Formats: sequence, C-alpha cells, structure tokens
Amino acid sequence: MNDLSKKKCMPCEGGIPPFDVSEIHNYLKKVDGWDVKQDDLSHYYLIKEFKFENFLNSQNFVNKVGEIAENEGHHPDIWFGWGYAKIKIFTHAIQGLAESDFILAAKIDKIL
Repeated sequence: MNDLSKKKCMPCEGGIPPFDVSEIHNYLKKVDGWDVKQDDLSHYYLIKEFKFENFLNSQNFVNKVGEIAENEGHHPDIWFGWGYAKIKIFTHAIQGLAESDFILAAKIDKIL
C-alpha cells in the first residue's frame, strides 16, 4: 500500500471527474478513521473529528493542519473548539473527491 502522506497534493482546476464510489472505497482503505459523506447535492467529502484534552491542544492541532494545507495548496474546512477539531476535505473545483483529498487526510493524520 502506498504511503499517501509522502505524496504531494496536485492542484485541481476542474475538468476531471470526481472519484466514483469504487475509487473512493479503494482510497479510504489508505487513511485511518475518515468517513465519507454526501452533501445535499450528492457530492462526496471526507470528514473526521479529532478529540483533545483542552482548547489549546485543539488550537495547536488546527494550526498545524493550516500549515500543511498551505504547503499543499489544498484547504479543508475546519471547525474547532474546546476539546475537538473537525476536518472536512473535498476538491472544490470538481465538487467531489480526488487523490489529493486522501493525501491531505493522510498528512493530517501524521500530526498526531
């Protein structure tokens, strides 16, 4: 199995189809604990909630996620507060999932 965390996110400007369900399930096996969900328009995304002991640990984690996102040029949606952080990842240009989304998820998991 390839270590996705060692790959680089590739910029997507659209023009490619998002992963289908089969591709999503193949890549989901390569990341730990991420869920695949659909929004109201049936677009797929990755989501995961992380638990922490306090607000400062949540904030530190989110700051590290932000650094990775900037370095990769791939930016997730982030919610956080006392004891938690929730990360949602998808490729905005295609309104769905691509390899870069799973790469970003794998890199985020390496923070912990």
